Amino acid sequence: MTEETLVEAPVKSSEIVSQIVVQLRAMDSYGTYDTWTDEKVLSPMILTKAQRREIPVVGDPDETIVSRIKAYYNAVSTLIEKECGLMAVPMINLTHEGFGRAIICVGKLIVVDKTLRDVHRFGFDSLEKLEEEVTKMTDKAVGLVTSYREVATL
Repeated sequence: MTEETLVEAPVKSSEIVSQIVVQLRAMDSYGTYDTWTDEKVLSPMILTKAQRREIPVVGDPDETIVSRIKAYYNAVSTLIEKECGLMAVPMINLTHEGFGRAIICVGKLIVVDKTLRDVHRFGFDSLEKLEEEVTKMTDKAVGLVTSYREVATL
């Protein structure tokens, strides 16, 4: 797939979407995204089922995809940090084949542990699905921090 699709509707100003845009723009060291709209910056994060079918099952992720995944987990970490008041740190380990793991730690407590597979096909069906996934992940993480606050403050 050579051409990125644009997010159709204007981006809602939800905290989740805004934070992902901030993280994606922060990773743009050449200033490419400076003139882009938020919709265009977010468009690679949205992959419909038809677009996903066009991507080969076997493939190696390029640096753009890896930076997109890092931006996503950085945004999730920032949201967790805002809700619980403690520093959340993402750690991502990927092989050159696109398999690995993403972990977010708060203190000594692991609050997110996600196995990554086929990251060259990373994306969400819609912005709503992306928001739903992030909300689910942050709620669970904040719940863990609340339950095990002593470990999270170590």
